Amino acid sequence: MQEVASRAGVSKATVSRVLSGKGYVSQETKDQVFKAIEETGYRPNLLARNLATSKSMCIGLVVTNTLYHGNYFSELISQAAKKLDANRRKLILVDGKNSAAEEQEAIEFLHDLGCDGIIIYPRFLSIDKMDAIIDKYKKPVMVVNRKLRKHQSHCIYCDHQGSSFNATKALIERGHRDIAFITGSLDSPTAIERLSGYKEALAACDLPVQEALIVQGKWSPASGAAAISTLLEAGIPFSAVLASNDEMAIGVMKKLSEAGIAVPADVSVIGFDNIPTAPFLIPALSSVKDPVSDMVNEVINQIISMLDGGYLSNDNVFISELLLRDSVNNGPFFTPAEAQ
Repeated sequence: MQEVASRAGVSKATVSRVLSGKGYVSQETKDQVFKAIEETGYRPNLLARNLATSKSMCIGLVVTNTLYHGNYFSELISQAAKKLDANRRKLILVDGKNSAAEEQEAIEFLHDLGCDGIIIYPRFLSIDKMDAIIDKYKKPVMVVNRKLRKHQSHCIYCDHQGSSFNATKALIERGHRDIAFITGSLDSPTAIERLSGYKEALAACDLPVQEALIVQGKWSPASGAAAISTLLEAGIPFSAVLASNDEMAIGVMKKLSEAGIAVPADVSVIGFDNIPTAPFLIPALSSVKDPVSDMVNEVINQIISMLDGGYLSNDNVFISELLLRDSVNNGPFFTPAEAQ
């Protein structure tokens, strides 16, 4: 900055005013400063400026790397970047890696970097730990996809249990009784909630939970196909499959086709996440659509509101939409009365 000031024939304070846009500086002086900046290749030290202003205009996002793949997280990160850019802020993505300790380290890194606010999409941190983190930091912290006990205004979440309940109930109403369920990785809160919704719907309709029809998957198409292979090899009858994401549902449909089992004539299939290819499959895949863009918009609105001292809402639950397409048919116990 001193070199720029000397070359432009002004003081360091004047250079600072030109860069910050604060205080009056004549256009002639501005032109001299910008010319000197171009000649010297000067770039402000962002960390030093952040310390001086207590603002970085950056929002940090912590997501574990095992969640990076797939349409859901592509949409989440893309929408976050666009929304922040529209608010003249930048997104900094940090890997939460593979444990609660590493997720917390990522949060601390973003705090030490001087981010104005932090968004956490947790996989390993407990609810109590996240409530404690919010208590610890003065800067805004928002949690996505988890319901907090103490700081409800600091979280945005989707009712995964409710959406799974509705998808299961839709199959039951169409005459299906033997409904297979393929879980996601059971270290995922979302996977656990979707499994709970499935069981709750069976109980609500006075149907037994058949543990043999519940097979653990790992979110991938291969794990969906492997789950169906397990059921077929065991000779366990089923007329419908609810897979915890669309990628596993695609694996399900491929394995069923290879086994000569038609979808939906013999077996109906529903997934979750409504990936862009779902409507273009043959048959078109039924899916539960989470309002990812709406959730991202709201979490960033809340962060910005906190930064500006605005009001926080406690009503942060988002409801998913069941999109029934060609992959669902009536089951063997369907009667016209059930359709009314």
